[in-house]
Amino acid sequence: MTAPSHYAGCTLATVLKTAPLEPLENRILLCHALRLTRVQLITQSERRLDVAEADALAALLARRLQGEPIAYIVGLREFYGLDFRVTPDVLIPRPDTELLVELAMERLPQRGSLLDMGTGSGAIAVAIAHTRPDASVTALDASAAALDIARGNAAAHHTSVTLLLSDWYQALPAGQTFDVIASNPPYIVAGDQHLSQGDLRFEPVDALTDHADGLSDLRSIIDGAPAHLQRGGWLLMEHGYDQAAAVRALLAGSGFAEVQSWRDLAGIERVSGARLP
Repeated sequence: MTAPSHYAGCTLATVLKTAPLEPLENRILLCHALRLTRVQLITQSERRLDVAEADALAALLARRLQGEPIAYIVGLREFYGLDFRVTPDVLIPRPDTELLVELAMERLPQRGSLLDMGTGSGAIAVAIAHTRPDASVTALDASAAALDIARGNAAAHHTSVTLLLSDWYQALPAGQTFDVIASNPPYIVAGDQHLSQGDLRFEPVDALTDHADGLSDLRSIIDGAPAHLQRGGWLLMEHGYDQAAAVRALLAGSGFAEVQSWRDLAGIERVSGARLP
């Protein structure tokens, strides 16, 4: 299916009824193409598109029909009640990861410190810093391009986040410790069929897979955590739908206490973590 070449002369109401995507996506792209709010889309339903507007909409529809994620087309994704700028340099924040944010904040003491590893767009770090301005939040990523996005998102939401270019713990000063370490690392197994399906086709592959068994980055995070956690501090990690038992075993094998997993809204064990005794 291809997008119509133009909708010049059509009313907004007609476009919404006849555009080729799901109603919500039609509405999002029409608002984006015409720079209208959702309310304006309703109140101006009889407004007619001119040629430039119709061409702009057709271009957006064509991109979506080729599979490009809506978030990359409009350049934004909502996460934890905040709008985050996203580009193909970063993963698209997903609702499942809000569980990791909630768990981290529950365990973050007043005026405590948190490290977000592999921050990408900065969604986890900025959401926590925005909700808990008392906390000291540090975020790192191995991608300079991702850190630029995270830096912009932190500024847009008037949050204070220390950003570091780092391959996991590498750039952290020796002896620097945190009350909570949180991470949503690459955990898809190399060659997994999902990497060539849906939105994942457009997202940065190095942020999706460790190019190995899906556990290598999780192992690195667990192995390095004791040197950068306060005693009694928590390590919390998002992982794949079938990796909870393996991650719990890795945590237990590294001497962590209170090893457990938490389920997302779909009932899937999505986050596992433990406390440094």
